Amino acid sequence: MRPAVLFIMITVMVDAMGIGLMIPVMPDLIREVNGGDLSQAALWGGLLTTIFAVMQFMFAPVIGGLSDRFGRRPVILTSLVVMAADYVVMALAGSIWLLLLGRIVGGITSATQSTASAFMADISKPAERTKNFGMIGASFGMGFVLGPVLGGFLAEYGTRAPFWAAAFLAASNTIFGFIVLKETLTPARQRAFDWRRANPFGAVKHLGRLPGVRLLLTVYFLYNVSFAVYPSVWAYFGQERFAWEPSLIGLSLALFGVTMAVVQGGLIRLVVKHLGERGTVIFGLLFAIGTYAGIALVPHGTAILALTPVAALAGVIPPALTGIMSRQVADNAQGELQGALTSANALAMILSPLAMTATFAHFTRSDAPLYLPGAPFLVACSLMILALCLFVLRSHNKAAQRT
Repeated sequence: MRPAVLFIMITVMVDAMGIGLMIPVMPDLIREVNGGDLSQAALWGGLLTTIFAVMQFMFAPVIGGLSDRFGRRPVILTSLVVMAADYVVMALAGSIWLLLLGRIVGGITSATQSTASAFMADISKPAERTKNFGMIGASFGMGFVLGPVLGGFLAEYGTRAPFWAAAFLAASNTIFGFIVLKETLTPARQRAFDWRRANPFGAVKHLGRLPGVRLLLTVYFLYNVSFAVYPSVWAYFGQERFAWEPSLIGLSLALFGVTMAVVQGGLIRLVVKHLGERGTVIFGLLFAIGTYAGIALVPHGTAILALTPVAALAGVIPPALTGIMSRQVADNAQGELQGALTSANALAMILSPLAMTATFAHFTRSDAPLYLPGAPFLVACSLMILALCLFVLRSHNKAAQRT
């Protein structure tokens, strides 16, 4: 493996580790700096995630456009430097407002995954892009494996220890990147920065005009809204429903991450080979529907842990969708595409944490009309049913156009 590709994969993994490191300690950290009970902490947790996503949504197309103009290398390395500084701020934060500030800065500079995907598009032939996007997904999955386990372990040393670890990882990877990362965007493929396309709504609207892309963007968006139920409520759900400790929450997320890495790093190649990209998306959506319903309704923690790796089979969806869409845009617009996809993901992360944590709080408060901690997973299940209907509708429309 080329050192630059290894660096890109580590970058995505470190990004995911930073998220995973925090999840096990967030309920306790929020109550430490702000007081309140678990339901109130869940609402603040949803707001912190939403603030991060708002900034990511607003700035992802800007970062994607800048990477199409100035190159992948400066964008990725700058993002890593600020990411390291952001984790230091979070480690030192003594109030909920400093935590909010840290999420604002982190959201603005969280361009690593979209720019990493643009790097992969630069070095890949069109037929290889789904496979290589799967490598990006596998790296993210590996980060989810290591992050929660390390976060749960470091929680024994205090709620701030995971943030210091994340800062160290980001800083170390920055040094590695300065040494090995070369620019992949050739001068011939650079294009002028356009503020109209840097507008997040403008970027998505522009790509939505391409044949067949609009419904794919909608399916991609719905998947991310549903998937966000895990980082949004998993720690609160585990504590409330099964009285899980941070270490077990970390291990459960690690189990999910291991399977996600296997799915996106290897299994997706077999699934795409036998089912094609369209069949792969349908395969993933069906598994998502079944597992979300199971997590919501199964009453035993052991059974939930058994369902966790099955849920990761839905991880075939993003690489397959991205592969389909990447062939429908020009080579010099891959950064714009990835920026628009990051915006769609960020918009999902704006809406989903607020909706999922509010749903969790509503169904777990002391005067709840119905006690149902798994209610957010039923919401996610419903959205996946809608996504499946839209994707099948697109396929039927394309078939009708060919006849």
